[in-house]
Amino acid sequence: MSNISRDEIAHLAKLARMNVTEEELDLFVGRLDQVLNEVAKVSEVASDDIPPMTHAVALTNAFRDDEVRPGLSQEEALSGAPAVEDGRFRVPRILGEEQ
Repeated sequence: MSNISRDEIAHLAKLARMNVTEEELDLFVGRLDQVLNEVAKVSEVASDDIPPMTHAVALTNAFRDDEVRPGLSQEEALSGAPAVEDGRFRVPRILGEEQ
């Protein structure tokens, strides 16, 4: 027996503002019934004593610890810049004349 009727599919299509042909209705009934049957199988297996999980295997954080390390000085950072102004990178204006 089907879990979803042709009338229900037509109603859903109308709510979604979809123009569905008679052939498509028949096709969708079969396909959506298959989906609902698979969901029902999963629901049968799901149990309160099985905790929900996001992955099949346990994952651990692979990030390294934060450590303070020396960085570039302002002069070193600006040393390869094509243009410098007031201790900053100088770049061409990309906006109009407004300020």
